[in-house]
Amino acid sequence: MAQILRRRAAAAGALLLGTALLATACASNPANSTSSGAGSSASAGSGDPKSLVPSAIKAKGTLVVAADASYAPNEFFDTDGKTIIGMDADLAKAIGQELGLSVTLQNVTFDSIIPGMAAGKYDLGMSSFTDTKSREQTVDFVTYFSAGSSLMVKTGNPENLSTTDTSLCGKKIAVEKGTTQEQTDIPADNQKCSAAGKPAVTPLSFDDQNGANLALSSGRADGVLADSPVAAYAAKQSNGQFTISGQPYGTAPYGIAIPKGNGMAQAVLAAVKALMANGTYTQILTKWGIQSGAITSPVINGATS
Repeated sequence: MAQILRRRAAAAGALLLGTALLATACASNPANSTSSGAGSSASAGSGDPKSLVPSAIKAKGTLVVAADASYAPNEFFDTDGKTIIGMDADLAKAIGQELGLSVTLQNVTFDSIIPGMAAGKYDLGMSSFTDTKSREQTVDFVTYFSAGSSLMVKTGNPENLSTTDTSLCGKKIAVEKGTTQEQTDIPADNQKCSAAGKPAVTPLSFDDQNGANLALSSGRADGVLADSPVAAYAAKQSNGQFTISGQPYGTAPYGIAIPKGNGMAQAVLAAVKALMANGTYTQILTKWGIQSGAITSPVINGATS
């Protein structure tokens, strides 16, 4: 489904490796710039967040938040294999507190989240979604973070891979299904390969980020493309197996996905603003070591492309 882009323990040994390499949508701060989206006016998302919650959701008392829990440090399973933790999980609970609602996190494969929201299964999607103009046709977003894509390779970069030239041409690159890396980055790389008369990149697409990372460690893939905070975390947790080649690219805002027409966008925006004002937002990002992706001016529908 072209609009659904983003970035994301089996047997005992694989479980340990998969957990260590959990990882992906990217980090600088374009989302701080003025947006033409619905949230760009000074008054958007102002007032008490609780007062902006639609009556139907207020009566329900609970927000069901969908996340693909294979994308550490943004969303992943704790060591019990059941509890979803991470930056998005912490922010979801904090947003719920600001709104006076309890939060239930549900693990959902990434490319099933937006269709599930359209079907009324989930109230929010918090799973490292890049806010894009195409996705905004299906859901609304409240921006809250800034990230890019990164290339993860085996330590020493034996294939000399880079995202700034045509060295990916003819290589096997692992990605998570439905992500920006699969649906935007690799097609762009293949345009460069074609223009240079070189063989195309072969994408290896996996249901979750763990599968992509395991493909690299097993030698099935030559590299992994993932969101920058996720790739950086996976490399850090890999016990020296992986490293990041070059710098993040394609920086864009993450957005909290909200079903169009359910009236929650202004309430969520007000809650995010409140968390930024009271310091909770910074504390959560710092806890997970990704404060470099912080933004200061969240908006509704702030896609840059």
